[in-house]
Amino acid sequence: MTFPLLKDSLLKAGAALAAALPAAAQANTPASEAAVRNEAVVKGAFEAWEEGGNVFDILAPDVVWTIHGSGTVADTYHGVEDFTQRASLPLVSRLAGPLVPQVHDIWAAGDTVIIRFDASSTTTGGNPYSNQFVWIFGLEDGVVTEAEAFLDLVAYQEVVDNNEPRQD
Repeated sequence: MTFPLLKDSLLKAGAALAAALPAAAQANTPASEAAVRNEAVVKGAFEAWEEGGNVFDILAPDVVWTIHGSGTVADTYHGVEDFTQRASLPLVSRLAGPLVPQVHDIWAAGDTVIIRFDASSTTTGGNPYSNQFVWIFGLEDGVVTEAEAFLDLVAYQEVVDNNEPRQD
């Protein structure tokens, strides 16, 4: 499944953002240096995740994470604990192994980093699970303080509804 409209919208938004920035901001200025630093933080976290690490290590304890859409998990979560317990754990507890990401694109502008990636695993019922994601991170001092997530919530909910949690 692909999201050509979402991808086109994100590309257009990125192009509009780049066009709107003054020439000085696009040059070697603190704003562009922040983008380079923030992109490196996020890229490093995703590389660590691909190797079995925890991408959520870059979240501020009081992160505000919004999952957009119209499923039961679509909501705004306040803090890592809230997000982990109500949004992440219901899915990952029903996966036989960790989600493995495959990053397609990372865009950064100042304190905002956008990541488009796929992630896959196997459910506790033995079926494949894969999803496509776009996460938008707002960073302060190299830490994610705000996050927005776009994903196929139907695929998420099917895993939650049709698989038993692991007993570990």
